Amino acid sequence: MTLSALMLALTACGGATTTGGPSTQTAQPVYAFDSTAITVTGTENFYADVLHQLGGSKLKIYSFLNDPTADPHAYESNSSNARAVADSRLVIENGLGYDSFMDKLLKASPKRDRVVINVQQLIGATDGDNVHVWYDPTVMPRVARAAADALAQIDSANAARYSANLATFDASLNPIRDEVASLKQRYAGSPIAFTEPVFGYMATAIGLTVKSPPEFTKAVEEGNDPPSQAVAAEQDLLSKHQVKVLLYNSQTVTKVTTNMKDLAMRSGVPVVGVSETAPPGRSFQEWQTATLMDLEKALGGQ
Repeated sequence: MTLSALMLALTACGGATTTGGPSTQTAQPVYAFDSTAITVTGTENFYADVLHQLGGSKLKIYSFLNDPTADPHAYESNSSNARAVADSRLVIENGLGYDSFMDKLLKASPKRDRVVINVQQLIGATDGDNVHVWYDPTVMPRVARAAADALAQIDSANAARYSANLATFDASLNPIRDEVASLKQRYAGSPIAFTEPVFGYMATAIGLTVKSPPEFTKAVEEGNDPPSQAVAAEQDLLSKHQVKVLLYNSQTVTKVTTNMKDLAMRSGVPVVGVSETAPPGRSFQEWQTATLMDLEKALGGQ
């Protein structure tokens, strides 16, 4: 399919943004940039934020999955997304089927000198793995390094800038590493529940024990009704105080997840909201730190 044909197809399926549904907003650069800036795309807004921390105004940055009121799984791309990708010299995509629309956009506008960082491939994840890899504390440093190397290759005149900013970025992750280590020391083995496995990698890093039935979390993640047995088991975890906290996907809300959240609150089980995109105006570090602080308060009974 040619780029022009793809634009027509994508425009035809465009629609208004709805809470918890698809977002088809016109693509606009998400940060201020210089007149000589290189065009790049971070498909998810936290990857775009990393690009901004590496390149600042030297990069004209697009991001598509950045609406905190929309379900990222239901995203529909449009013609402006196609144009942004066509112009981009560097693209970061998550992979694992999370942002599969990007593969179509990339194929529609092949560019020999474009660098594509597919995070799934970068970290060696396998199809079927938990898609929310950015909650793995080891992943974002690798993404940043790959992006800095690519930017230095594309824009050698500013290579020193990208290298220095990479060092600053990596150092800025130390408080997150320290908090993860502290939580692991104090709360490893603590039982928790999920509505979806959004926080799965971080829970593993901390050593938390996830009690939610996989049949429940998988069904919710895929937009299906969980089996009645799994729903009952999840309810028991909360009503019988078998878990210390419920980690609730605040971005993809259904009747089932709302009922679980309400049950947890009635039962006195703390609820910690987790999201799939960074809140507006917050850096990746601020977002992750705030979530970890909320978890610490919940686990500590404060």
